[in-house]
Amino acid sequence: GGQANDCTRFEQVMGSISVPRVGPGHPRTRPDRVVADKGYSSRRIRACLRRRGIPHTIPERVDQILGRLNRGTRGGRPPGFDRCTYRHRNVVERCFNRLKQ
Repeated sequence: GGQANDCTRFEQVMGSISVPRVGPGHPRTRPDRVVADKGYSSRRIRACLRRRGIPHTIPERVDQILGRLNRGTRGGRPPGFDRCTYRHRNVVERCFNRLKQ
């Protein structure tokens, strides 16, 4: 159980999100943005987020960059990446660290 990679369960986790609203209304099922590390950089995850209309900030892995460059014009454009937004990810990582301690 503990050996399973997080990204293999990504779609299940995204499908089970339910954030209660302040006041009346159904709970939200779509986050404003997903910010993740390179471990979540895959075509499948990016396609899942695009289908649901969720903006994301996920850096590309080096092997993906090189593969795209080796394919030349057929490799496509690099995915968008916002460095400013990604810098805020450390807040969540520090929170996890405190919870584990």
